[in-house]
Amino acid sequence: MSATRSPKVSERVAPKAADPQPSKKKPRDEDDGPDFRTLLAAWLESHRSSLLDSLRRLGKQPIGSFFTCLVMAVALSLPMGLSLILSNIERLGGSWQRAAQISLYLKLDAGARDGEALRDQIKALPGVADAEYVSRDQALNEFQQQSGLGEALRELPENPLPGVVVVTPLEVDKPALEALRQRLAEMPRVELAQLDLVWVERLAAILKLGDRFVFGLTVLLVSALLLVIGNTIRLHIENRRTEIEVIKLVGGTDSYVRRPFLYMGALYGFGAGILSWGVLEFGLNWLNEAVVDLSGLYNSDFALAGVPAADGLSLLLGAVLLGYIGAWIAVARHLSELAPR
Repeated sequence: MSATRSPKVSERVAPKAADPQPSKKKPRDEDDGPDFRTLLAAWLESHRSSLLDSLRRLGKQPIGSFFTCLVMAVALSLPMGLSLILSNIERLGGSWQRAAQISLYLKLDAGARDGEALRDQIKALPGVADAEYVSRDQALNEFQQQSGLGEALRELPENPLPGVVVVTPLEVDKPALEALRQRLAEMPRVELAQLDLVWVERLAAILKLGDRFVFGLTVLLVSALLLVIGNTIRLHIENRRTEIEVIKLVGGTDSYVRRPFLYMGALYGFGAGILSWGVLEFGLNWLNEAVVDLSGLYNSDFALAGVPAADGLSLLLGAVLLGYIGAWIAVARHLSELAPR
């Protein structure tokens, strides 16, 4: 019985053994090498280990790392704080449109109906945001209250003040405003069209000077921050010189050596950005108490605005980029000196 079964078993097994698929599949897998997922996983693992190594080294020197971030935060807070103060000053000056109002003094024989009709006509003009009519009696009452000459004005036989239409433009542009003023001056019942842009131009010049000062200060402090980051990273490189030379001796690439220091610079920048944001919030809140007291004396509800979220995030992102760039410059400068001897 065993002799009759063996040919059948061999016939059933033989076709599977003769299948050419396994012999072709194995060499193809060996020639293809690692796939994309394997390479991506190795790349992510390398970055993760570099980030954790940078965090661990910074954690070993908490006081030194904190003061480095604090110095960077103070340097970042100065230009950002000045920029926020300039924005608040511009807001304190009021709306540009209201600052550039055009006053139309009507003829003395123009009645209230004429003034109201002219106001409605002006509101429909392009380039006009709003128009308000002030009657002769209302103008006289306001003048009596503000000038303190109420008794003398009552002795006059008739009201000497004309009606006024106050026009608020859509935008503040000197040529466009002058063209609008000339157009309004030619309208019926208008005796004089007056436009006062002197204080607006002065405020704009002051703000422009402030913007240039902030820009120059920002350039200087950014240069100082790059030097601080570069010097700090250089010290870390010197402390790990032997380790880096051994890594390069066994075949470590420049990008592998550079990566932990780049993460370290970015972490310094992130910490500086967080501290700078906190310093600005605290400083504005502390200064706002005095500002509120002062504005209250002038019957105003003005208060300093805090740090907008968009500006805070921009500050944080800029600090991280500065730390990264400073670390890159420092490593690139000293990388050629780290060749194994």
